[in-house]
Amino acid sequence: MTCDNKTRRAAAWLAALGVATLAACGGGENGLDSSTTVTVGTPASIAVESAASYDDNRYGLISAKTLRGWIDNWSANKPAGISGKLVVLQVAAGPSGRQYIKGDDSNVFVYLEGGWTEDRSNGVIKTSTMVLTGAKVDDLLARYAIDPRKDLVVCAQGSGNASNAMTQGRCWYTLRYWGVDARHVAVLNGGNQALGVDDGSTWTSEHFTSAEVSPRLNKRVASVQDLGVDNTVLQATLEDVINVLPLADHNVLDDGVFIWDARSLAQYSAGLRGASVNDIPANDASALAASFQNNGSRQGHPRGALQLGYDQLIDSATGKYKSKADLAALLAGGTTPSGQGFTDGQLALLGNGKAYQKGDVVYTYCETAMRAMITAIASSVVLGLPTRVYDGSMIEWNSLTRTQDRSGNWLIPADSRWRTDVLSWYRLNPTPANVAPRTDASIVPTIVDAYAANAGAAIAADKTYLRAKISSGSGSGSGSGGDSGTPSIPSNPCGG
Repeated sequence: MTCDNKTRRAAAWLAALGVATLAACGGGENGLDSSTTVTVGTPASIAVESAASYDDNRYGLISAKTLRGWIDNWSANKPAGISGKLVVLQVAAGPSGRQYIKGDDSNVFVYLEGGWTEDRSNGVIKTSTMVLTGAKVDDLLARYAIDPRKDLVVCAQGSGNASNAMTQGRCWYTLRYWGVDARHVAVLNGGNQALGVDDGSTWTSEHFTSAEVSPRLNKRVASVQDLGVDNTVLQATLEDVINVLPLADHNVLDDGVFIWDARSLAQYSAGLRGASVNDIPANDASALAASFQNNGSRQGHPRGALQLGYDQLIDSATGKYKSKADLAALLAGGTTPSGQGFTDGQLALLGNGKAYQKGDVVYTYCETAMRAMITAIASSVVLGLPTRVYDGSMIEWNSLTRTQDRSGNWLIPADSRWRTDVLSWYRLNPTPANVAPRTDASIVPTIVDAYAANAGAAIAADKTYLRAKISSGSGSGSGSGGDSGTPSIPSNPCGG
């Protein structure tokens, strides 16, 4: 990215806000919560823009070269501003012979950690695979004695593939949502099998172990309450998505919103189209049935959403993201060599210049916000675009339908303001016997209160947790123990 005038930009932000966090050479602004000393992030301030080459990044999406340098000599090569240790969290084991990246258990620690989601209620509906609560994140930090004010955490895939890249994205999402500074979170590009392959770095057997990971330290050294940062805006709630939808199912270029469906074109179109924009299935009924997941009541998309599958952004065999230039071309409306690109509700390619518009906030989702982690990394971590994740995603959205489940019970009352079928283009499940109840407490998603006043219960609880130490008077919450709220010119990707 262009890094000229960094000092001038920083000074301008400081003068305007009094407090700011620079997420890269650019980005946006943080606001200050007047009732506390918590710095409140915006989608723009949370985003970071990658260098043209991932080799030049020291946080965000990093390459094998960078990680190799850190592991070989952490004390000498650790990024500026990092005073603690390097903690690599693999979400899965790697392939035979490369199961785990090897740490030294002194400066470099490596752990296996795949627990990045839980069931949570927003007051309207309880949904699966949502962001962890603050208490669970604090337990995770204590498990590995992580101090996010000092340490650098690398989210790694283990075996490189699309599924592990999704979970890796949940690691990044969780830490950033709970206020960990961008400079303290890195995402390793590719799985263990790709480390040192075709990138000029050399990874030998001494860099891996198949036996065990680092010992758990089980020592609480910090809490997310110490960071003094509220980045909960990274999550878009059900109500947030409802409020940004256009009035018709069209691509609106001047509304400041870019709604990105990371699922397959078959799911987006409810079976009318398949993998290719020119592929109309011969058996439409079979294609519709095949597009359903999680015993949903309908298939389709919210009004105005645009589709580009997550699999167009990453090599599923290695877990490596496409280049920044390639990702930028797709967001501008370009296509892959095979003709894949953003598609609108009329099932037509948008074309160059008709996709992302400067200043748009990206709202991304999929079925359970797993595939959307890959789109969020591409959008927020590589391209530096203001991004929000609809964590409830379509498993939640499609549950709020005025139709009957397999037992003949209505999923949601006709007069509920949370009905999303009236805000969507969709086709109902052709097999009613496959529609699972959404009012059975033993099944998730579960509609909790169809007449709830708002859908922000989980976010409200998280905001309260972030401020609990301040409210009790046991700490300042200003992040003074680290650099979360301290304005500075970051070293990544420009070396400033």
